[in-house]
Amino acid sequence: MEVVKYRTELDENRHNVLVMEESAQYGTAPLITEKFNSPDVIYEMMCRCFRLDKMAEEYVYMIGLDCKEHMLGVFEISHGTVNVSAVCPREVFIRALLCGAVGIVLVHNHPSGECDPSRMDAEITKRIKESGEMIGIKLLDHIIMGEGYFSFQENRMIINN
Repeated sequence: MEVVKYRTELDENRHNVLVMEESAQYGTAPLITEKFNSPDVIYEMMCRCFRLDKMAEEYVYMIGLDCKEHMLGVFEISHGTVNVSAVCPREVFIRALLCGAVGIVLVHNHPSGECDPSRMDAEITKRIKESGEMIGIKLLDHIIMGEGYFSFQENRMIINN
């Protein structure tokens, strides 16, 4: 399966457009058949394709998913310092809307290796979930990577109806 990372650029009319930045092979299944509804699958893909478990600074990614939880693309939202990275709902949802996502998963790393969410992690998760509900895009999970991972969904900190 090919995992595609996109960035946004401004076109000649100063409108946001998606531009393929890079792609990486992950597994053998075609993209359309692989469901990304499991934190361990997402963790493994982010380790293999983006080496997120090895990064020395915090990175925040968003994975856009269609209605059957097939990946539409991976987007770098933010790159910060050793212990913080800014996340703005606007930046997340511009990308989600441009790729036609019905659901999203946030993924970020903690370079310390500690996977427990900070108060700031919990707050931004709540803001992204509430913002997505207003426009019809579900936050399906927020995964924190370090030495292992923490899933907000698995720990019942995100409840979707």
